[in-house]
Amino acid sequence: MSITGISERPADAPTPPRVEQPRGADVVLRVLEEEGAEVCFGIPGGAILPLYDAIARGTSIRHFLAQHEQGAGHMAEGYARADGRPGVVLATSGPGATNLVTPIANAAMDSTPLLCLTGQVRTDLIGTDAFQECDIVAITAPLVKGSWFVAEVEELADAVRQAYRLAAEGRPGPVLVDIPRDVQEARVAYAPPPRPGPHRRRAATPPAASEAAITATARAIEAARRPVLYAGGGVTAAGATEELRAFAEAARLPVVSTLMAKGAFPESHPLAFGSPGIHGGRWANLALQGADLIVAVGARFDDRVTGHADAFAPAARIVHFDLDPREVGKIKPAEFPVVGELGDALGRTRRALRRPPVTEAWLAEIRDWRRRHPLSYDESPPTLKPQTVIRRLDEWLADRPDVVWTTGVGQHQMWAMQHLSCERPRSFLTSGGHGTMGFGVPAAIGARAARPDAAVVCIDGDASFLMTCQELATAVAEEMPVLVVVLNNSGMGMVVQQQDMFFAGRRSQSHAPPGTDLALVARGFGAQAFTIKDEEWLRVTVAEALRSGRPTVLDVWVDPDERVYPVAKPGAAAAEMFEHGEGG
Repeated sequence: MSITGISERPADAPTPPRVEQPRGADVVLRVLEEEGAEVCFGIPGGAILPLYDAIARGTSIRHFLAQHEQGAGHMAEGYARADGRPGVVLATSGPGATNLVTPIANAAMDSTPLLCLTGQVRTDLIGTDAFQECDIVAITAPLVKGSWFVAEVEELADAVRQAYRLAAEGRPGPVLVDIPRDVQEARVAYAPPPRPGPHRRRAATPPAASEAAITATARAIEAARRPVLYAGGGVTAAGATEELRAFAEAARLPVVSTLMAKGAFPESHPLAFGSPGIHGGRWANLALQGADLIVAVGARFDDRVTGHADAFAPAARIVHFDLDPREVGKIKPAEFPVVGELGDALGRTRRALRRPPVTEAWLAEIRDWRRRHPLSYDESPPTLKPQTVIRRLDEWLADRPDVVWTTGVGQHQMWAMQHLSCERPRSFLTSGGHGTMGFGVPAAIGARAARPDAAVVCIDGDASFLMTCQELATAVAEEMPVLVVVLNNSGMGMVVQQQDMFFAGRRSQSHAPPGTDLALVARGFGAQAFTIKDEEWLRVTVAEALRSGRPTVLDVWVDPDERVYPVAKPGAAAAEMFEHGEGG
């Protein structure tokens, strides 16, 4: 015994192992694992290296090495859009962080849950214009739902956890956590919080719509004679697609779906009438324009749908269901605002209906418009038409149990909207509000990471493809068998179309780089690739791509003079359109 009465450890007793506290970077991974993250995308660099070292030491989260931070961000978006959970992307400071601005803006416009974790220079260097120092929190402040600059390692776990949850809660969107290198390296005590229930958590329940709003909306629907249900991307984000279908069937409402809502309502359903807007079906636009009641659900009344907003649907009363009160009445005044969780509000409104409106004659009139104004194009040989390519893909993959389509931005995107048939939510992933060329290829990789059993097909244009085609290297390295179908019209087709229609045919800088061989480019990244000039070779190579299990690019040469019709007339409501054969 010692003189203090405390037993002394025998001299020959083994020394207890020293238990080191985890580093901040380890804590980041632990929090992500606890929140249910399984995948992340990114590129290492100096300020984020401690986090990558933590990945090397061990984590259950699979990392996909992208070739550019923009590609990593779009991969994370594709993952989030296909799965519903936040996509996680990692980038270093300075140019790594600024390369994420485009995916962040894209995610903000399309309500995509995205968690961006950026490295930052050491805290003692902040404000000194250190190498690759950049105030990414300030740069992205107008775009994100929330952002954190973590100066103390003790604050790191809470910041990452709050950010991950905020990205998915309410109206989804991007968030950012900026972490200095020394904070990632610092050691900190960490104990996971108590977690009742399963590992995979659910977002907090949004507030419910008021009973008065529900009742007023039900009475307005009952009184309508020419109602239209206008579904937007918020329906899919809210997981309210089943409630939407039940609501439409109970009220006998014709349904038009925006580009972002494609697949939220089954397109083979007898109440489905396709997409409205500047390149939507004329019948869908005529229905909105002639409606006496528009029931908007998770939609924004953006200019791509309405055309000139003041001329849009002048006789229609507006019901506007939305979780985000900032959207309700922002563009079109809403006589019946219904602010709250969409699934709950739709279900309660359906149950509040005493009788459905009498819509049989109205539905027949819309069907007649669809018969008289079909989507048409000249299918004459010998030139392969882009619309034909998309229709054949739709036919050939129709028996697949799970197909996810992605697109870039341009004419091919609009043809995909018009000619693909989507029956399920989260099966059509595209850049809507931000219109980001280059979205398609990396989004396809992210979608395949989320749904490894799905057939993932990217429909791209040659100009859009060239912006992010380097991400094929990631698809090859990670064995992601995505199929990329490039509708190659030798230039920026949508730009050419607008130059021809609105700028007296002066085609300025909208041509393709001469001599570019897209199939050869794809093979350079290790992908399988074919050049396609006829429909039979297209059929053979699609079958080979799906059988091979390899990333595959089809460079499909299509008519460079083909135009997207219909197209809304400038300065008018979207229902005033040029159709195929009408010029414009």
